[in-house]
Amino acid sequence: MDTADWIRRDTCLWELPPSGAMRVPVRIHAGQELMEAMDEKVRQQASNVACLPGIVGASHVMPDGHWGYGFPIGGVAAFDAAQGGVVSAGGVGFDVSCGVRCLRTGLTRAALDPIQTDLADALQREIPAGVGSQGTIHLDEPEMRAMLSGGAGWAVSNGWGVPADLERTEERGRMEGADPAAVSQMARRRQRDEMGTLGSGNHYLEVQEVTRVVDAATATAWGLRRGELVVMIHCGSRGLGHQIGTEFLREMAASAPAHGLTLPDRELACAPIDSELGQRYLGAMRAAINCALANRQILTHLTRAVFGRFFPGIALPLLYDVSHNTCKLETHTLEGVERRLHVHRKGATRAFGPGHPSLPPDLCVTGQPVLIGGSMGTASWMLAGTTASEAVAFSSACHGAGRAMSRHQALRRWKGRQLVEELAGRGILIRCHSPSGVAEEAPGAYKDVDAVVADADRAALARLVLRLEPCITVKG
Repeated sequence: MDTADWIRRDTCLWELPPSGAMRVPVRIHAGQELMEAMDEKVRQQASNVACLPGIVGASHVMPDGHWGYGFPIGGVAAFDAAQGGVVSAGGVGFDVSCGVRCLRTGLTRAALDPIQTDLADALQREIPAGVGSQGTIHLDEPEMRAMLSGGAGWAVSNGWGVPADLERTEERGRMEGADPAAVSQMARRRQRDEMGTLGSGNHYLEVQEVTRVVDAATATAWGLRRGELVVMIHCGSRGLGHQIGTEFLREMAASAPAHGLTLPDRELACAPIDSELGQRYLGAMRAAINCALANRQILTHLTRAVFGRFFPGIALPLLYDVSHNTCKLETHTLEGVERRLHVHRKGATRAFGPGHPSLPPDLCVTGQPVLIGGSMGTASWMLAGTTASEAVAFSSACHGAGRAMSRHQALRRWKGRQLVEELAGRGILIRCHSPSGVAEEAPGAYKDVDAVVADADRAALARLVLRLEPCITVKG
């Protein structure tokens, strides 16, 4: 990206002042190297977001930012309904509430080594993954409605987890305001047999080792130490979320003139928050969040069952579950005034700091765990939310490394089977139903996650706690 007309406010803060139809500035939270590596489309999309009615503060881009659908991936924007603010399906994304949860094992790498291959094979057998993958759970209409309303709480009440899991999940496992009636029959049909499945793309279940601790006090408070293993589960709302995004984007684009909206880009289709369409979308989107929370909860139960066969009595307590791709009504302080805002985070996660009332008591001390997933074969990180991040970008942080090239480019450059062999040589076992799926997610197709989190730390979006490296990766 050409930085000639950007104002560099700080080491990791670039600002593009409003011009033309822009209502607020664009702010990119990245250092020189990551900033210059971003595609010009990131600037274009973030500038378009800055034109939307009711946007406040700025149109933000996280250090992992890259081109997306309408909003850039890594885009954060807050809207005030009282000022004609809008909600955009493109600002949430198709995989609603795609997110990551982390389970503690209490095990070390030495305990894994003798059974690594057998555990990898068992996880692949027991964790449904891949395009169109289906699980053993079939939801009839009453159960579908209960799931869309109840989220992870519904899953726990059906035996897929324990009540303590809910305290460690955003929204305590259930997004209020969900409206199952706003979810179409097609979306319901797509999800009927997909509960407890990983799906494809960059979704995974990964056994990881803590290889570096930056903040020992926080790591200890989270019950983690160097050499210990964790399990990260990355997935979302599967076919249901995708169908909701597809349907509402189409309806929002068609209804824009009737709402008096002139869209800078059709992909930014939106509706006034207070309109019937806006409220209906929020109800459906919140139901999709509950679907994703329930899905990750069921996957947690399946994972615990597999580990229990190798390590009888193991508990795998949940550290935390964070969501990306959401729009949530939150209270934020802007220019010294508390305001209720609808915060879109697309490819970004909440990063609440110490003392935030939504966090359980022990995490109130440290700040929220911010789980940064790497690509297959590269490191992941855990960061902690900071008090400062509220003023920086509505308590938001990056969600991963961010793609450096498209999936099509990756397929042309790498072969899946070769990558599996190369990673096995490094002690990382890959289990995947599709060689092309491995090639699409090649480590080289992503930005350097260490550079991304270093910039997130310097930008005060979140602070570094610990680094993890994969041992087993199960993918679609």
